[in-house]
Amino acid sequence: MEDVKRSPADAMQDCWMAALLTAAACAAGAVAVLMRSIRRHREAKEKIQKARDRRTESLQRAEEAVLRYKEAHPSTELTPILKLSLSELTKQLHDGSLNPEDVFYAYMEKTLAVHEKVNCCTEILLESFDQLETIGSNKDGLLYGVPVSIKDNYGYKGHYSTCGALIYLDEPVQEDAVLVQVLKKQGAIPIVKTNVPQGLLSYDCSNPIFGQTLNPHNLQKTSGGSSGGEGALIGAGGSLCGMGSDIGGSVRIPAAFCGICSLKPTAGRLSSQGVRPFFRGQKSVPSTTGPMARDVDSLVLIMQALLCDHMFSLDPTVPPFHFNMQMYQSTKPLRIGYLETDGFQQPSPSMTRAVREVKALLEQAGHTLVPYQPLRVEAAFEMMLQGLFADGATTLLQKLSRCPLDPTLKRQFFPYRLPNWLKKTLSFLLKPWLPRVSTALRVLCGVGSVSELWKHHAAGEDYIKDTIAHWRRCNIDVLLYPVITPAYNLLYCGKISTIITQTMLYNLLNFPAGVVPVTTVTKEDEEELKHYKGYYQDMSDKYFKEVSNTYQGRSSD
Repeated sequence: MEDVKRSPADAMQDCWMAALLTAAACAAGAVAVLMRSIRRHREAKEKIQKARDRRTESLQRAEEAVLRYKEAHPSTELTPILKLSLSELTKQLHDGSLNPEDVFYAYMEKTLAVHEKVNCCTEILLESFDQLETIGSNKDGLLYGVPVSIKDNYGYKGHYSTCGALIYLDEPVQEDAVLVQVLKKQGAIPIVKTNVPQGLLSYDCSNPIFGQTLNPHNLQKTSGGSSGGEGALIGAGGSLCGMGSDIGGSVRIPAAFCGICSLKPTAGRLSSQGVRPFFRGQKSVPSTTGPMARDVDSLVLIMQALLCDHMFSLDPTVPPFHFNMQMYQSTKPLRIGYLETDGFQQPSPSMTRAVREVKALLEQAGHTLVPYQPLRVEAAFEMMLQGLFADGATTLLQKLSRCPLDPTLKRQFFPYRLPNWLKKTLSFLLKPWLPRVSTALRVLCGVGSVSELWKHHAAGEDYIKDTIAHWRRCNIDVLLYPVITPAYNLLYCGKISTIITQTMLYNLLNFPAGVVPVTTVTKEDEEELKHYKGYYQDMSDKYFKEVSNTYQGRSSD
């Protein structure tokens, strides 16, 4: 009995030993976590540096090739080539008055110069030099000899489609995207891949791998996103045309910010095979591929080239309908709805003026313009966000978990990481004063179950059906609407999500939509902006006023 008796000192010693072992285990765990964090940080830095080294090497090799060509052809003047429109260029290439080599090196030189100014390229496609050698075999192609640019997420064999994130730096793509194959078949030469925001779900254009792309017209502004590298390169004259993708305005916003044209076709009109989304499976807000160019005629020629039997053969899921030139060239007067504001996010004064100016021009051309107001925009805003983040942003955060987060996204991503109980609590408390913030926080909790997801899909289908019926009641053929402009200051895009209703609405509806440049900001626009209040007078309206200031001379589309 005495053997099992223990003194208080022995008991105290055991407690101290247990505490010491617990502390040691915690310390060991903390060290393990720290070491793993250090290892991940080191691996991330190594991946980023390798990607940057690949880009640097490709830029240097391209620059050396351009210098060799110019030395071998001292009497060749390349600059006039850059002034030709796409239709003029293709005509001269086909009739032999221009040779593909001069055109190729003119645009390669210009691409390198533009990149040095605005940081728009992720890699020069050095295989393009080899393609140039055999380009004569595609002389019948509509884009014979035309250098083109492609967004980073377009698959190109042997190269990376990074989406601005480290997770896709592990293996290069094994096959060209279908549209890249079609471009080559039509005689086009993809020469460069262009920059994107980290994860693609931003209308800025910056990532930890390749950095920030700047607006070619004002280096204090962003080029827009997510096809921002394309917008900057084309807007600065480094590319005649290129290919982007659009899930919420991603070809239209950069076009608006950089003063060019773009088209978001109906989803499925062009192939998306081999074009990487940041995460797959989201169906509520369809993403689509689309062209970007200096003018509308160029967009038409690109669509004619892409909508061909070769694409229909490579991707049988695309309906085999060629471009309808008869409809495009029709002079029949149209009944056009016009929209100055959706009643959810008040546009800038320059944007409102741009819509009114185009309305007047269309009326002078013999068309009928009637006012139009979209249905239930607040509900549509909720459906858009709920569709994109039906999983509560879990997949997005998982794919970025081993990446340093880009500074442009920190404000945008902050609520994504909050626990659901806190999102719901904040949503409830903020609803009377900040209803748009309240809605965003609530939907960021995710849909919760498969049955709720089905209800969400059904609500989207009903919204499309109701909108089509509304269009028919208004008896309109097409809609004139504002897009997000002018270009934003750096680091502001992540602060204003409400503005996406002006572009993402047409992804939710799966309607085709495009952007054309119209005018530039005036002193009068800036003076009127001083009185801007917005419809909700919340943080988004405050930031929008700040970001829309001091833009005299920038484009409104």
